[in-house]
Parts: sequence; structure tokens; C-alpha cells
Amino acid sequence: MQGLEQKRVVVTGGASGIGAATAARFLDEGAAVVVWDRDDVAGKRITQELPGLAAVIPCDVSDFVQVQKTTEMAIEKLGGIDILINNAGISIRHDFLDITPEEWERVLSINLTGVFYVAQAVARHMLQADGGVILNTASTNGIVGYRHYADYNASKAGVIELTRSMALEFAPHIRVNAVAPGYVLTPMQRAEYTDEMLEEVNSKLPLKRHAEPEEVAGMFAFLASDEARYLTGHVYIVDGGEIAGGLASR
Repeated sequence: MQGLEQKRVVVTGGASGIGAATAARFLDEGAAVVVWDRDDVAGKRITQELPGLAAVIPCDVSDFVQVQKTTEMAIEKLGGIDILINNAGISIRHDFLDITPEEWERVLSINLTGVFYVAQAVARHMLQADGGVILNTASTNGIVGYRHYADYNASKAGVIELTRSMALEFAPHIRVNAVAPGYVLTPMQRAEYTDEMLEEVNSKLPLKRHAEPEEVAGMFAFLASDEARYLTGHVYIVDGGEIAGGLASR
């Protein structure tokens, strides 16, 4: 991709899954990358797997004070931030009537409030510097309805509207987009499937398979690059055609 070499990149939730694949992709593009993750075990593992990382910093994005301090640490380590991959998030499968107030708060505080905290802290820096690119991780769950994930769905819909609002306020200095993956076969996701379950889900997708984390990482790399320099304020879906046909295809 054009324009990614020597860029300074932060990836939140970057120690596993899509985040780890995205950190690896930006390293391959010649960027300097700092990963934030609250999982100490995953943080140690990604440090070994990607020794080229500039740093792995523990951070709970739902904690405003931690986000401010971690942003300062990342800026000090990198000399600035050109690209933010605002990726940290969680999901809990449960029926709507079984969601507790504590679970609702936990999911929203990380998936939506955390995205806001990180974006605000990094955007303040970018606006004082030479601008930049912010990419938020949304989901097809924020676009169409899914059973058993009401809190997650609501949080991702919020991320989409937050993205559009940010793009309008920060143009032309900061480009802001969202990436909305569908089914992605991360190691954690694969561990939850039996072979039969995986085959059943794949059979419903037009491309007959889950995405690989690296394919979502490729979208992040493109949107952050100079090749996407006229793209802002939109949501880019990576779902193998899952939601293309609406009810007729589902």
C-alpha cells in the first residue's frame, strides 16, 4: 500500500485475532506499531510473535484515565500517532431477557465508550500535528439484527454513527472510517465451534467460508493508505456477501 512506510500506528485490542493480524500487516508495510491490550497473557504472546513491535502497552479502553496515560506513552514511544486502529471490543452471547445491567454496562463501556475515549484522545493529538487516519472496528451486527447479541449489536451500531460524526467534524485533517467484519475465523472463534457448527455457518455464507483475520487487516491497511485518501465517513463491510441479499438470502 502507498504511504504506510514509517507511519506511526496504534492498534487497540492488538494482541489477538483481527488486532494481531492488523498489527502484523502494518509491520509488513514498514510502519512502526504500538499495540494496546488489557490481556497480559496475550500481550506477552504477541511480543514474542511480533518482535518488531515498538511496544505492547497494557490498557483497559473503558478506563478514561488509563486511555489518557496510554496515549501519552504511545506518543512518547512513537514520536506521534499517524494512524489509529480502534479495535478493542468484547461480546457475550446471551438472550435479551438474560442480559444483566452489569453485562450491558461492560459491553457498552468497552465497545462504544472505549472507542470514544481512545478516538478523542488520539484525535486531539492528530489535530495538533499533521492530521491522520482513525479506523474504528464496527461489525455487520451493527447493520442488521442478530439474535443473542443485543448489547453487542447496539454498541456496534453506535460505533458506526460515531464514525460518521467524527468524519464530518475532523475533515479535512483526519479521515475517519469504520470496518465492519462479518464472520471471522479467529483462534478464539474456532475454539467455540465444533466441526459441524463451522460447516453449518459456512454453508449460509455466499463465499462458503469465514474471513481470515488477515483479510480484515488488508482492509485496514488499504483504508489507512494514500490509496484511500479520498475515503472518509463510511463503513466498509468484509462479510463474504453475508448481508448483501437481505431476508431473501438469510
